[in-house]
Amino acid sequence: MPLLTPQTQEDGDYSLVASLDNVRHLSTILKAIHFRDHATCFATKNGIKVTVENAKCVQANAFIQAGIFQEFIVQEESVTFRINLTILLDCLSIFGSSPMPGTLTALRMCYQGYGYPLMLFLEEGGVVTVCKINTQEPEETLDFDFCSTNVINKIILQSEGLREAFSELDMTSEVLQITMSPNKPYFRLSTFGNAGSSHLDYPKDSDLMESFQCNQTQVNRYKISLLKPSTKALVLSCKVAQVQMDHIAELLLKHTTNK
Repeated sequence: MPLLTPQTQEDGDYSLVASLDNVRHLSTILKAIHFRDHATCFATKNGIKVTVENAKCVQANAFIQAGIFQEFIVQEESVTFRINLTILLDCLSIFGSSPMPGTLTALRMCYQGYGYPLMLFLEEGGVVTVCKINTQEPEETLDFDFCSTNVINKIILQSEGLREAFSELDMTSEVLQITMSPNKPYFRLSTFGNAGSSHLDYPKDSDLMESFQCNQTQVNRYKISLLKPSTKALVLSCKVAQVQMDHIAELLLKHTTNK
């Protein structure tokens, strides 16, 4: 049964209304990008995007499609607000993170608009809890929407292989070097730590390689300290895409969740 909002409010009074039968799907996704306290939420008719940034160097995005929700209403073209993600996750798990077998926590989320709090109505076993979280002025986020026509190299591989590789990385190394090439070594991960350099190579016909489109050799280095937040998402993801353009490279983790 859908949760009821206060009798004085109708759905039309809210800019955003979203309902879920099982809040833990949302909580799990948001935990994967929780490496800073605050996040910016963007809601459109297609769903909700939650963005977390660190010093304009690292950006994590969680996309929750409208079809995931049992009810999803956005009254405006777009609704944007900033929120304390730590507090939001605490509220979503207010009934505990380990539910009794067969017990689900339902969520109804309402936002009236600029200056108003985000309201959460959570119900489990007939008990309803109402949480109000103050929202803030949204901050400008980095635009990583690169033009696909500038893509030089693109590799998609199963996350399982990259998870194993990350667990074997030499954490005394300050950087992770990623090499992509149409010739050997094709796809290489390299570290340079106290014990020397180490390399992990992936053939283009490897079982873990889903797609290999490489036109020229490119080598990029990433600070391992900036890659660490991605390990949470890597555990949940099923595929990883490494995309390289002219002087630009980005690492994408894609995750799918069954309703």
